[in-house]
Amino acid sequence: MDGEVFHVSDPRTLKAVAHPLRVRLLGALRNDGPATASELAERFGESSGSTSYHLRQLARYGFVAEAEDRRDRRERRWRSIHRLTLWNNAEMAATPEGREAVAFLSRRQIEVLVTDVEAFERDRDSWGADWIEAAGVSDEVVRLRPSSLAELGDRLHAMLREAAARDRGAPDAEQVSVFVAAHPRRPGPPPPSAPAEPGYAQGAGDE
Repeated sequence: MDGEVFHVSDPRTLKAVAHPLRVRLLGALRNDGPATASELAERFGESSGSTSYHLRQLARYGFVAEAEDRRDRRERRWRSIHRLTLWNNAEMAATPEGREAVAFLSRRQIEVLVTDVEAFERDRDSWGADWIEAAGVSDEVVRLRPSSLAELGDRLHAMLREAAARDRGAPDAEQVSVFVAAHPRRPGPPPPSAPAEPGYAQGAGDE
């Protein structure tokens, strides 16, 4: 990829990827490498005309580009330009389209998390004991200042990049979905439909 991170400052650019199909197309190219519109159409149950259109829109806003490794001259393969998309929440909150895009992408991340957890639980027996022990979800409520939360996020992402660099090419490495979420909350009783209070950990790797 050309760069690790795509820093988005224009809400219109972020809104361009905040689309049910485009966000999946971009995720597939980032995780699995270059593909044609037809290959992606078959994967997601869409028409090749639809995937081709949305790939062109992603290219227009700088998320993807044509790949150079074609199998023949007629083939048009697409690749992701960056590994990550980052934006400033306060900057995006300044416009309705920015707020809408951030809200959509946050919901999408939650959907992916739920899908990954359910898939792991469904296929748990196919993973070795080391993976079963290391995987899991944890949550905890602590009191922090905004600056401390920002510092924590930076340190966590730095540790993640360090671990990924160390394990790149390792024969026993697998793709791992890592989600980091932190939001302030006001004290008080939760609504009737709210889940159980946080404060537990799953998986020895999270203790």
